[in-house]
Amino acid sequence: MHENRLDIPQILSRLPLFQELAPDQIAALETACRERRLAKGEMLFQKGDAPKGFFVVVFGQIKLAFPSSQGNEKVVQILGPRQCFGEAVMFMDRPYPVFAEGLVDSLLLHIGNTTVFELLERDPLFARRMLAGLSLRLHSLVHDVETYSLRSSAQRVVGYLLQHCPQQDDGPCEGSFDISLPTSKQVIASRLNLTPETLSRIFHDLSADGLISVSGKQITINNVKRLREFDL
Repeated sequence: MHENRLDIPQILSRLPLFQELAPDQIAALETACRERRLAKGEMLFQKGDAPKGFFVVVFGQIKLAFPSSQGNEKVVQILGPRQCFGEAVMFMDRPYPVFAEGLVDSLLLHIGNTTVFELLERDPLFARRMLAGLSLRLHSLVHDVETYSLRSSAQRVVGYLLQHCPQQDDGPCEGSFDISLPTSKQVIASRLNLTPETLSRIFHDLSADGLISVSGKQITINNVKRLREFDL
């Protein structure tokens, strides 16, 4: 099957991190990019590997997780198209604290650290945008800690479902809508700091209350308003 060549400058210029860069700066980054295709279940890097840059997801899904001696894992983040990862450890020059695995067949761009460091030295705007991106990541981690500490298991699941509610021009959606879970229930449970059994029980309870209908990975939110009130 014929594969079109990637338009790397266009991909980079659409990322929030790079969208203010001049064409010559984008061109400099392009020279530092290497494509990396990852099959479902394939490891991108292991915990303890040394970073040599950071990654951009072009398409697919990547799981970042901590391994454990018991053989299970704690999912830290699930990343999709136009998301970056690996910047923080690149700056720290320390080994990866997590492993990265393809949840589906994926295409990534790896951006080498040498060119990034040169841009940071020359361009204060680029440096500020990089700091802003890292700050957003930190804010997300703080939000995760707050969620796991202060919200019940059911509230975490409801909050996750509501994140998939499509936004409308006049505000949040109401009524009902269908969603397709982006990955397995086991991965979602780990991301929410739950056991798979707890997640299944909560889905069953929400179904019994008429708030959702579950068929495999397909979930129908029967009443967004009621589900949102449950999350309060």
